[in-house]
Amino acid sequence: MGLSGLGTFHTIIGIIAIFAAITSFIRFGKIELSHLTGKIYFYTTVITALTALGLSKHGGFNAGHVFSVFIFTIVLIAFWLNHKKTGHNKFRYLENFLLSFSFFLSLIPTVNETFTRVPIGHPLAAGPTDPVIGKTLGLFLVFFVAGLVYQFYKQRKLIRVK
Repeated sequence: MGLSGLGTFHTIIGIIAIFAAITSFIRFGKIELSHLTGKIYFYTTVITALTALGLSKHGGFNAGHVFSVFIFTIVLIAFWLNHKKTGHNKFRYLENFLLSFSFFLSLIPTVNETFTRVPIGHPLAAGPTDPVIGKTLGLFLVFFVAGLVYQFYKQRKLIRVK
C-alpha cells in the first residue's frame, strides 16, 4: 500500500483510536474519558494527530495537516473540560460534542485514505472527489448528528437525576 514506517505506525494507532471510540460509544453512549476506552481514544488520537504532521503524499503542509492540528486541539480542550467537572454540567455537553466531532473529523481522512488504497490494485475510489467517498462521509455525518442527539438526551437525563 506504499506506507512508510511512520505511515504504518500512524495507521495502526489510528485504528486503535477508532475501535476505542466505538467501544466507548457502545458501552457509555459517548467517549468517556474517565474509563479505559476513553483514555485509549484520547491518547491514540493525540499520537495519530501528531504523527500525521510527519506524513504527506504531496509534500508540504496540506489540508490533512490542518485536520490533524484541529483534531489535536479539539481533544485537548475536551480533556481539559473533562477535568473541570465540579458544578459545570454545561461543560459535559461541550466535552461530548468535541470528542464526537474529533471522531467524525478523523473519519474524513480515514475514509479518503482507505477508499483510495483498498483493495490493493483496484481501490474503491479514484481520488478524494470520488462520489463513493462523499456518500460515505454523508452517511457518517448523519450518524454523527444522530449520535449527538442521543448523547445530549442521555446527558440531560443524567443531569436531571443529580
